[in-house]
Amino acid sequence: MLVILAFIILFHIVSAILLFIATIKNAWWVVGSDANSIYADLWYVCNNTFCGSIPNSASSDAGYLQAVQATMILSTILCCVGFFVFILQLFRLKQGERFVFTAIIQLLSSLCVMIGASVYTAQHTSFQEQKLQQGGYGYTFVLAWIAFPMTLISGLMYLVLRKRK
Repeated sequence: MLVILAFIILFHIVSAILLFIATIKNAWWVVGSDANSIYADLWYVCNNTFCGSIPNSASSDAGYLQAVQATMILSTILCCVGFFVFILQLFRLKQGERFVFTAIIQLLSSLCVMIGASVYTAQHTSFQEQKLQQGGYGYTFVLAWIAFPMTLISGLMYLVLRKRK
């Protein structure tokens, strides 16, 4: 039981780390070679010497970008809250009960990641400048998609898990 508990905690922490990296780092979209690369994330467009905000990111034209920002932040927050709820439930639940509340929070986090990454996949050209349209998805975009099944599996593990002695 202790090994399973350690695995679930480790799985949850890895999911949270992936969500933090995917939300914070600036490589959702990459244009150019290594020497002259331009990186775009959810908040900034950066090259080797300068970082500036995404043009018109505060306007209503960038509603899709704002939806991605909100869902990725919400998924990260929910994942962290889910971990603390799990720790609390670990000491509060009676023997034989399931971690349903933690599972619901993790599944909501998974849903938010899926929505954010899906919206970015479908609408990334609508809020990027013309010079950025020739690029490709960066590693943090891939990490967001990897975090989706990890949080989903974590939420399902919490549904199945029962508290034992």
